[in-house]
This record gives sequence, structure tokens and C-alpha cells, in this order.
Amino acid sequence: MAWRSWTGRALTALAVSVLLPLGAGGCGTGEAHDRAGAVAPSPVGDVLDGTDETGRHLREAGGRGAPEVAVEVAPDTAGGWDVRLTLRHFRFSAPDARPRAVPGRGLVRLFVDGHRVARLRTREYHLAGRHVPHGTHHVTARLYADDGTVWAVRGEPVQGTADITASGAEARPVTDTGTAGT
Repeated sequence: MAWRSWTGRALTALAVSVLLPLGAGGCGTGEAHDRAGAVAPSPVGDVLDGTDETGRHLREAGGRGAPEVAVEVAPDTAGGWDVRLTLRHFRFSAPDARPRAVPGRGLVRLFVDGHRVARLRTREYHLAGRHVPHGTHHVTARLYADDGTVWAVRGEPVQGTADITASGAEARPVTDTGTAGT
């Protein structure tokens, strides 16, 4: 009888130690909920009430390690512009990334005078001369999370802007060219 009770207790303890973690892991929905059942704020940063000029909500990423972007634009020999981005605390996500915010990840949208010309997942981009009519223009790179929110620091979008002056480009309106790079 003593042998049986020892093995019975050992088997029970083994079963509990294997099944308890599995049961606890399967009880939740994967979402953080408060007592009223509402979804708690994202651990990635607060989504602010404010939006950028395109209507995208801002997601606060302030503090240490907040993402940064700088833009450098140089004319090329074919009449276009070479755009180079310098990024800190930010990495491009894969094109098939889930639509959720991950700290320091996402994509860049490139604007000329406030008009979107490209979605970037690379640090370099060739901006065709037809997108930059004669005159002085602002080329802006803005950081976005994969859920479509704009990364922000102290309530302002994380972006970098370079001013360029086109002297020989044909005057045409800026249009959207879609996704560039991977």
C-alpha cells in the first residue's frame, strides 16, 4: 500500500506540474482587459487624440530610445533626386508584417510639399524629377507603425524634412507612386 500511495502522489504531482501551466496559458484572450472588460491601453505607447494632416492618429513613443529620422536629398544626373534616410532606434518591418504597433518598427512615408509620393521600407529612394516642379520644396520622411499610427514624441510626429530647389524640372503635380522598396 505504501508503494501505491507514493506512486499515486508522484503521478498526481507530475500531472499537475504539466497541466497547470497549459491551463493558465489558455485562459486568456491575448488582450489586456480591465475589470469592466474594456481593452487596456497598448503597452507600445499611448494613442493620442491628435492626428497628422493625413488624419492618422499619433502614437506617443517619447522617452529614451524614441525613434528619429533625418533626410538628405541630393540631385542625380538624370534630373531626379536621391533621397537617403538616417534612422535611429527604428527598423523597417517586413511588407507582410501584422498590422500592430511594435516599438521602433514600421515604415516611412515620403511627402513632397505635404503630398505623399511613396511608402518606404528602405533607407534609399529615387525621387523622379517629375514629382518636383520648378521652385523650392519640402521633402519630408515621417515614421509610421504597422497599424497605421504615426510615431510621435511629445505629441509631434517623428519626421525629418529637407528643403530642395528644382531649377530645370518640368512643372507637374505631385502624385502617389505607391510602395517603394522592400
